[in-house]
Amino acid sequence: MKKLAKRLVPIRLFKALVPIWHLCNSVFYQFRYGFPARGIEVIGVTGTDGKTSTSTLITQMLRNSGKKVAMMTTISVDYGDGNGPVDNPSRLTTFGAAKLVNALKRMRQEGVEYLVLEVTSHALHQHRVWGVPVSVAVMTNIGHEHLDYHGTFENYRDAKRLLFKHANKNSHGKRIGIVNAEDPSAELFAGDIAKPVTYGLKQADLRAEKVKLTPAGSRYVAKIDGEEYRIDCHLPGSFNVYNSLAAVAAGRALGLSREEIEKGIDSLHEVEGRMTRVDEGQDFAVIVDYAHTPESFEKLFAEVKPLAENRLICVFGSAGRRDEAKRAKQGAIAGKWCDIVIATEEDDRDIDGMEILEQIAGGAETSGKIRDEDLFLVHDREKAVQEAINGAKKGDLVMLLGKGHEKSILHNGPQAAELRHLPQDDGDERRVLKRPYDEVTVAREAIKNKK
Repeated sequence: MKKLAKRLVPIRLFKALVPIWHLCNSVFYQFRYGFPARGIEVIGVTGTDGKTSTSTLITQMLRNSGKKVAMMTTISVDYGDGNGPVDNPSRLTTFGAAKLVNALKRMRQEGVEYLVLEVTSHALHQHRVWGVPVSVAVMTNIGHEHLDYHGTFENYRDAKRLLFKHANKNSHGKRIGIVNAEDPSAELFAGDIAKPVTYGLKQADLRAEKVKLTPAGSRYVAKIDGEEYRIDCHLPGSFNVYNSLAAVAAGRALGLSREEIEKGIDSLHEVEGRMTRVDEGQDFAVIVDYAHTPESFEKLFAEVKPLAENRLICVFGSAGRRDEAKRAKQGAIAGKWCDIVIATEEDDRDIDGMEILEQIAGGAETSGKIRDEDLFLVHDREKAVQEAINGAKKGDLVMLLGKGHEKSILHNGPQAAELRHLPQDDGDERRVLKRPYDEVTVAREAIKNKK
């Protein structure tokens, strides 16, 4: 029915109707299956970057404390059945109503006590989590993302705020909102919920002090209301200080002890596709990361530049049918920080891939990069990775960005002409072709076969 509606209804009207369609679906399935999330303590995590790392840290703390916990993230779904996480191949961080309610039903049958749920701006705008009683809401940060769908930054930010408003309406929940105090939107989010708790390095309720960063992670003391938590976080980068602080605040909100919080964070050593090192004994470093926004690029390059003993080389692309404005920005940021920039495909979908690369290249050129000298356009991602690794020298650091944990590349199919005129609703991924692709595997093979 939805396919037919897309064909017959004018695009503007269709876009206006999409949230209503999803709301009706959510109401129907929640009533049909008896609101399966009731009785489960739901922790909703939203933001532009850091959602999956923060969600995984919270889940690890709860599980390490003996709680029965489920988790739904961009990477995977863990139903709390003891079998561990399974890959999330749908590309939908937050499922549609039918799939979400069925997952919740399964979790309730497994006796799950806690659910850590990543919630996207699309899902909030489209009411996909209607009927899911969020008790604690977490905001990581708000950058410029998904403007292709929301139109403006303000619309995007306000869609994210719906999670806090949703949690605030849950009279049976804790109504606690955990907010990054150093984000420009912090005050708005804090004002949306009864019990805001801010975190950060400066003026915040929960502060990180005596921060020591290492290539393998960070160590710091978190302080709040006279309490101290000695945190050892094994996820590298200062941005993971913030992610782990958010997790500490969540653990505290959920009633975990100091020991449970400290041991829980200490027990997590990696999140798939997030600062993942690929080591085959080579004399240069290769890191795979999911960074795909201008904000995450700035943070990431600032962190890794000092780690490069020689040159910093980056390989990245930008998705088709997503925010076009960020392509040149990412190119400019990469051009500023990196010695060599290789622009490649990410997920072209129905868009001309070379058109995307030209936009990235235009941004890199504003930062002084010169084509075929320190700026290269290689559309085939596997070849781009191979070229970066083949050209790497002792002490170089090769950053492979944008794919992270994903196991496919979305590209042109026979429906391309039709799809070009369709609005975004996070559901069109299944209408384009998926090519199997695993960045870590490709990088590993390239290192082994290095010329």
